[in-house]
Amino acid sequence: MSETVEFDRRMLEALVCPLTQGPLRYDAERRELISPAARLAFPIREGIPIMLIDEARELG
Repeated sequence: MSETVEFDRRMLEALVCPLTQGPLRYDAERRELISPAARLAFPIREGIPIMLIDEARELG
């Protein structure tokens, strides 16, 4: 049985971009945290944000 774990949006208050130390925004549709300053999208897997630059997707 596959169950999607939701991201706790309260985590946004404590998280910052590891590259710029800037704020992040949550993209619920793609399940990512977006860093506009770094132009990176960090994945969220099983409700846990993966804040590694190597795992981030570059925004076009």
